[in-house]
Amino acid sequence: MQQPNLSHLAIFAAIAQHGSFQKAAAETGVSTSAVSHAIRGLEERLGVGLFHRTTRSVSLTEAGQRLLERLQPALRDVAGAIEEMNNFRTTPTGTLRINTPRVASQLLVAPLMQRFLIAYPEIHLEIVEQDAFVDIVAAGFDAGIRFEETVPEDMVGVRIGGPRRFAVIGSPDYFQRRGVPQHPGELARHEGVRYRFPSGRLYKWEFAQGDVKLDIEIKGRLTVADQQLAIRAAMDGIGLAFVLEDMAQDEIRQGRVAGVLADWCPAFTGFMIYYPRQRQMPSALRAFIDMARM
Repeated sequence: MQQPNLSHLAIFAAIAQHGSFQKAAAETGVSTSAVSHAIRGLEERLGVGLFHRTTRSVSLTEAGQRLLERLQPALRDVAGAIEEMNNFRTTPTGTLRINTPRVASQLLVAPLMQRFLIAYPEIHLEIVEQDAFVDIVAAGFDAGIRFEETVPEDMVGVRIGGPRRFAVIGSPDYFQRRGVPQHPGELARHEGVRYRFPSGRLYKWEFAQGDVKLDIEIKGRLTVADQQLAIRAAMDGIGLAFVLEDMAQDEIRQGRVAGVLADWCPAFTGFMIYYPRQRQMPSALRAFIDMARM
């Protein structure tokens, strides 16, 4: 049996990762027809079907799943060997894929993109916004960005962006109508803009002052899953919102909203970029981290 070539195996792994011939084509830089031709040839050489195909989905067969399990470590070794060669280059190169929640993308990544791409013209940067937690290794990312307490224990984490703090904000009109809370316990008498995590769980507003910590379950008729939407709702007087202070700094500066309960909203560590402990750090990721920490 003729041995499959490495490029066809890499295409197979890309399809398995994305569940899509089109997305695999985009990642590998070839046409969709070339991807289909490669998989047809690979299946003919191996004598087994690797994918179940329908008009709506692509999934691995049992044989395809077994091949992927054996193949992934080898492909990582190949990628690592190529990355080692990049260490001898004066300029990092390659594709850097980062998974990040929307808020970190807006606060940390967006301000860096232009400077990073100008500084490293041979790097392709792909930013994927997902508020839901993902396995960055299984999903094919080089790194992820999350709050420190949610970084997986088996990952290496690096602090970026400095400390953050949350703020309770409301519009001047709201405070005139409903009054200004002086203690988190008074929030039970207020209308809040609730936040729902991708997991489905509603967020309890977290407060701390010295050794006292309070988790407050907020009541309100509006529930959102985006901080910008919560800020807009606060500006419109719908209720109080609990958001990262940096996200609302323009609105606070313009007087469209005001912060309250500041002495119950201490600073915390903020965001970390993380990557697999077992994998050599790509030169492109090292360059990104160095710039993000400035």
